[in-house]
Amino acid sequence: MISNYLKIAWRNLIRAKEYTFINGVGLAVGMAASVLIFLWVQSELTYDRFYPKTDRLFQVYNQDVFSGEPTVWGSTPIPLAPELKANYPDIENTARYISPTLLLSANEKHLNIHGAFADSTFFHLFDFPFLSGSADYSLSQNNGIVITRSLAMKLYGTTDAIGKTIQVEHRDNFSISGILEDLPNNTQFADAEYFLPWSYFQALGWGSDEWTSNNYVTYVLLREDAQVDRVNAKIRYVTAAHLKGVLDDVSQRAIFLHPASKWHLYSKIENGKLVEGRIATVRLFGIIAAFILLIACVNFVNLSTARSEKRAKEVGIRKVAGAQKFSLVIQFISESVLLTFISGLLAGLLVWASLPAFNNLTAKQLTLDIGSGYFWVVAVGFVLFTGLLAGSYPAFFLSSFQPVKVMKGAYREARSVFSPRKGLVVLQFTFAIVLIISTLIIRQQVRYAQSRERGYDQSNLIYTTLGGDLEKHYGTLRQELLSNGAVVSMTKSLGPITGLNTRQWGVAWPGSTKKDKDIEFDLFGTDADFLKTTGARLLAGRDIDVGKYPSDSTAILLNETAVKTMRMEVPIGTTVHFQDQDWHVVGVVQDFIFDSPYQAIKPVIIEGPSGSLPHQWVTLRLDSRNATTENLAAVEQIFKKRNPGSPFEYTFVDDSYNAKFAEEQRIGSLTGLFTGLTIFIACLGLFGLAAHTAQQRTKEIGIRKVLGATVGSVVQLLTKEFMALMFIAFAVATPIGWYAMEEWLTDYEYRVSIGGGVFLLTLLVATLIVVLTVSFQAVKAALMNPVKSLRSE
Repeated sequence: MISNYLKIAWRNLIRAKEYTFINGVGLAVGMAASVLIFLWVQSELTYDRFYPKTDRLFQVYNQDVFSGEPTVWGSTPIPLAPELKANYPDIENTARYISPTLLLSANEKHLNIHGAFADSTFFHLFDFPFLSGSADYSLSQNNGIVITRSLAMKLYGTTDAIGKTIQVEHRDNFSISGILEDLPNNTQFADAEYFLPWSYFQALGWGSDEWTSNNYVTYVLLREDAQVDRVNAKIRYVTAAHLKGVLDDVSQRAIFLHPASKWHLYSKIENGKLVEGRIATVRLFGIIAAFILLIACVNFVNLSTARSEKRAKEVGIRKVAGAQKFSLVIQFISESVLLTFISGLLAGLLVWASLPAFNNLTAKQLTLDIGSGYFWVVAVGFVLFTGLLAGSYPAFFLSSFQPVKVMKGAYREARSVFSPRKGLVVLQFTFAIVLIISTLIIRQQVRYAQSRERGYDQSNLIYTTLGGDLEKHYGTLRQELLSNGAVVSMTKSLGPITGLNTRQWGVAWPGSTKKDKDIEFDLFGTDADFLKTTGARLLAGRDIDVGKYPSDSTAILLNETAVKTMRMEVPIGTTVHFQDQDWHVVGVVQDFIFDSPYQAIKPVIIEGPSGSLPHQWVTLRLDSRNATTENLAAVEQIFKKRNPGSPFEYTFVDDSYNAKFAEEQRIGSLTGLFTGLTIFIACLGLFGLAAHTAQQRTKEIGIRKVLGATVGSVVQLLTKEFMALMFIAFAVATPIGWYAMEEWLTDYEYRVSIGGGVFLLTLLVATLIVVLTVSFQAVKAALMNPVKSLRSE
């Protein structure tokens, strides 16, 4: 019985080649696009949720009020973890974590590698698979280091490296105590290639045990019977208790546990709470995937029901011959499922071929696990679901014809102002237009932020770290660099000018109030030539120059926003107090983009080298008169001369700045890609419907041409119905697109205004799509010989 259904289904599909091709390609592209999006969504939803103890894993967050604004942050003081473990029985274990980039040397290779310092309990909380070694003792040894498979291959060319020695920062030797499988892409630890014991971090003296020093991450593992709300209530004021008498006001300071299941997706801070963040993007693309699949199915429904007149006689004969409605429904569903399986094979090939490019676009490592039984169950289920979704309505619609009316030729599809088919066309165009609006606004927002005045000159500007022996020989290094003709100027700093270095509060100045100590300042640093090197504009005073003015070790520069925040009328010479010392203002610089180009510029203090944090970065202005490669070769030669055991690694400031747009550009590219696929699928269906309409009105067109109708008037006749549907869709889509994009733009302080131009351009694009798609069939029908047209019916 089943084989008979499939044979008949195959014959019907072969008989209607044009419609089979349109439906098949549309379903294949729709399924392929949906699968790609679902793979991406699955990766996002499983981010840091694959650990066996995920439901008991938490990160400790701080909560407080600054400048009247509640806020939260995920860094904590060093003493917090041992105190939580010792005094709260509901907490099974804790682990501290900080992730620096260090110079590792082994096997005559010197590499700057990103990794982490972590407590010995870290691998008890996070069950990453070990290739060699054990989680029980790998970080328990003071001289042990855990590395990943990739790092082992980089250093030794083999994973058989247990017991081998790695030197850290040219100072201390560590024995490899464990080798991890490479960490998965969907974890916040993905970039870490080594793990060093926390005891070594403390032995280096790099960390502060002060409760005011919130620079470290604390993870917590609760006991199986622990209740999160009760634990939060118990630990809420742990840090506040230690800060009494240290800070002026700790009444709002609190800590809470943030679950691992929400680390990646719920990171947006709103009113002092972690609320929806990336989950909104995941939901958006999930909806896009569902609608793309739906549009492909709508094509099948529309084209199947459009051909109802041709199938009506077949249904009538089968019913007269004794066929039951159920058997007819099964027959028509068999056709849709068979076509969907064929399309599914094509979709699989499309996914396989496009996955590398898609991974490159999304910065993911998505794969198809074709060796898994689960994969095939899901794949077959997905194809069956799509076949049933696409074929159910046409099956019941076609099987409902009355045989008496059909055999008398009384069945003929009525033309009406509104029909389910027209409604489905409107649905297709509505979704496509919403996507067009979204793509245009996302790209407009990125361009708007990119065109923002940066406040300094990024050309020929690079930065690097002062690792190894460079800090000790900085004076000589500076002299050689400035005299070799490759470097025009240079300055030391706390970090890159394109990234947040650190934040400072508790700042006091003449006229400041107790409440002003809650104001947060971004903190940068320099030793000399900050303005000359960066090209930032001086508005008042002078630059910091420790060589010329030794007292400038405690000098500071303020940006315009900081001056306004401090309510200073004459800032030059004013004394500002923070970090337990007095600083004197020597200059005011024009606001420049220091952090995110999408956010308002914050108050910035640029401090001299007497601050509590070391200036371990250097920014270099290369001589524009020379070739860039020539300059870099000269700089590298000097760096290697002064630091022979370390690689010379640098970053162009403009590349670092442009990376700030990567996420929005990625979302825009993804939206644009799936907008294009949506339009393609919708156009396939529109093309098929236009062909059916032209065929259905062949006789009418012939009569009109005999009566003197022009080709243009015939094309207009066939096009205007689809244009009307498009205009209805545009009217529906415009407020939806506007509202969705207004919500998306709320995350950006520096944002584009949505103007009418976006909607006019969208209308133009939609009109061109309809005209170009329908016109081919319309012109073809209009050019047909009227004698043949009249003879065809």
